[in-house]
Amino acid sequence: QETVFGEISPEALLEKYEWFKDASATLDKKIADIKVYQTRITNMDKSYEGTQRKDWARTDLDDYNLWTSELAGIKASYNSLAAQYNSEMAKFNWRFANIGDLPKGATEPLPREYKPYQEA
Repeated sequence: QETVFGEISPEALLEKYEWFKDASATLDKKIADIKVYQTRITNMDKSYEGTQRKDWARTDLDDYNLWTSELAGIKASYNSLAAQYNSEMAKFNWRFANIGDLPKGATEPLPREYKPYQEA
């Protein structure tokens, strides 16, 4: 019984809520970062439209390669944290996602799930 109470005590619920809140904010940042990199890549593609990559300026080619590599890393990181978030949210009937059922000290409901995962 102590174990159950320890898991659902107000303090434990607030700590779990805060983890979800932090994870949600991190996922939102990753989504914004993905959009930034995608915009950079799209703009570079447009500026070199009709030009073979071998003919691009070396600095632009280096930047482009760096951006695509960083974008892939952010997407992989997003997918990993989103999978963890979704798994943790599904393990228990988390009331964190319901208005009116938040733990004391919490101010807003959280998403029940982050999807779709980021792909190439």
